[in-house]
Amino acid sequence: MTTMQSLRPVPRGPGFPGAVLRAALQPVLGRVVRRIAARHPDMFARIAPYQKADFLIVANELPFALHLRPDPDAPMMRAVPKSPLPPSDARIEGPFLLLLNLVDGESDGDAAFFSRELTISGNTEAVVSLRNALDDVDGSIAQETADLFGPPGRAVLGMLRRRGAAA
Repeated sequence: MTTMQSLRPVPRGPGFPGAVLRAALQPVLGRVVRRIAARHPDMFARIAPYQKADFLIVANELPFALHLRPDPDAPMMRAVPKSPLPPSDARIEGPFLLLLNLVDGESDGDAAFFSRELTISGNTEAVVSLRNALDDVDGSIAQETADLFGPPGRAVLGMLRRRGAAA
């Protein structure tokens, strides 16, 4: 039986909702990156010099950033706070739908960069290597990710793609 004295107050404050969301995303992101790594081991040859690099992917509309390390022995992707951002070798920042389209090669990264829709900082060679590795993937990484979650995942991806096409 629980007494009132044993109950702890629910944490509150400006970072609380974001921390809960990030914690909830960690297992999902881990599953996604491990699945992509298992299905596309050839990606790592393309990004070989930067397999231990830390990439931050910052979607403007999201309350968190993604930290990616494309290490074939221990691939890692996790949600991290936007403030302060952890140290990284390279940072890629832009609108969520643009980043989604870049993952699948549906958008021109160079055009987005020169139009200032996309911001790249840090080791730009690492970013180009990552982009080339993604470009070499047959199929759609976004679709593979959505497929992990069955019909609900495919429905969400379809909605995002329709929204991106309408924009």
